[in-house]
Amino acid sequence: MAFNTIEEVTERHLHILWTNGDPVTSKNMVFMYARNSMLNHWWDKVTVIVWGAPQLTLFENEEVREAMNEARLAGAEISACASCAANLRTTEKLQAEGIEVIRWGEKLSLLMQNGRHVLSV
Repeated sequence: MAFNTIEEVTERHLHILWTNGDPVTSKNMVFMYARNSMLNHWWDKVTVIVWGAPQLTLFENEEVREAMNEARLAGAEISACASCAANLRTTEKLQAEGIEVIRWGEKLSLLMQNGRHVLSV
């Protein structure tokens, strides 16, 4: 799911860096936009990067998890920060949900350094 080289990231690939654990923002911005982006073809590909507090929100709030699953059904991809998952002890839960868990620091830096689309929430 995640890219190996920056050349794999097209101009129409949006990465949403989700760092805000607020359930209202999570449902009504992160996953609503990810889902609608795919359904309306605003972007060819959307990847939501789960970083920090949202890793806990996913397991504490069923509505957020449902919104995530709706976005996934529409074609959005979900990936999580491995370092955050280790710190928060969520690695196994994330993987059980079918969420890729990788180290995102270098990849996120490459996206920004190469002018790719990153929306931070």
